[in-house]
Amino acid sequence: MLSNIWNTVYPVIIAILFFELIIIVHEGGHFIAARLMKIRVNEFSIGMGPKVFQFKKGETTYSLRWILFGGYCAMEGEDEDSDDEHAFSNKKVIQRIFVVVAGALMNLLLGFIIVGIIVCSQNLVGTTTIARFDENAKSSQTLMAGDTIKSIDGMRVFTSTDVTTGLTRSEDNTLDMVIIRDGKEKKVTAEFDMEEYEGKKYIQMDFWILGVKKTFSSVIKETAMQFMSFARMVFLSVHDLIAGRYGVSDLSGPVGAVSVVSTAVKTSSISMFRIMALLTINVGLFNLFPIPALDGWRLFLLIFEGIFRKKLPSKWEWVINAIGLALLLGLMAVITFSDISKLV
Repeated sequence: MLSNIWNTVYPVIIAILFFELIIIVHEGGHFIAARLMKIRVNEFSIGMGPKVFQFKKGETTYSLRWILFGGYCAMEGEDEDSDDEHAFSNKKVIQRIFVVVAGALMNLLLGFIIVGIIVCSQNLVGTTTIARFDENAKSSQTLMAGDTIKSIDGMRVFTSTDVTTGLTRSEDNTLDMVIIRDGKEKKVTAEFDMEEYEGKKYIQMDFWILGVKKTFSSVIKETAMQFMSFARMVFLSVHDLIAGRYGVSDLSGPVGAVSVVSTAVKTSSISMFRIMALLTINVGLFNLFPIPALDGWRLFLLIFEGIFRKKLPSKWEWVINAIGLALLLGLMAVITFSDISKLV
């Protein structure tokens, strides 16, 4: 009984701790950048809500709070004017830009490290070449072992991750592919069987990708290429959402993401790390989008200030941020409700 409870609980704990790690890394990026720029940090908090304990070192209060699902780096003059020469608002534009983007950059660095762990843990380095087919594979009627996949439905393929991404994005069982066979580029149309998952149909990948021996240079190259593939997945998802391929019900918030990570934890360590890498890269990139209440919006305002040598009036900045935050919180509430409904 206790064993069953633990097997259910521990993946959720790992998922929550990972989300807190993403937040700590993000806010830690702001903190380190602020210290480098000699900006006063009033408080650095891990978690939200009531305090568990706190201590002060120098000018900064460090606190741990009960709800491990958040955190912040509160800088002097971050949201208001200040007479302090070490205030965020009194630093040069380029210095403030560095502090603003540092959080997202740290998330991307964490993602790169996790991708590196994935690549290093594998026995072989993946390619985009077909090694063999499953028994009765439908795609073998068109494709052959030894074919190197160059593009799928117009999407350029660079890594094995791109191959699976290209297959899962297809809306039907027919794919227009560009391959290299016997040293020559060739266009083919391949058909696949479909499989259903959570009410949606996806292409069933019926072939295996060739792996090659690991070397130091191949691991570094593969890590960089896989990182770019994960980053591209974020932009492809946004594109598909705007294009109407996915609706709000297909989005996941913190609750849904915890569920996905906890499921991956129970599946395998590789599945867990792949989801973790995608999430932290997603957070890093999404934070740089020019959406009010996100770092990207503050970056946009700083670039505006740097170009035109004047700030957006504080009144308008506050109104835009308030509206953006309200819309963002409203969307999160809808997504969270959807996540809970799915779980129930």
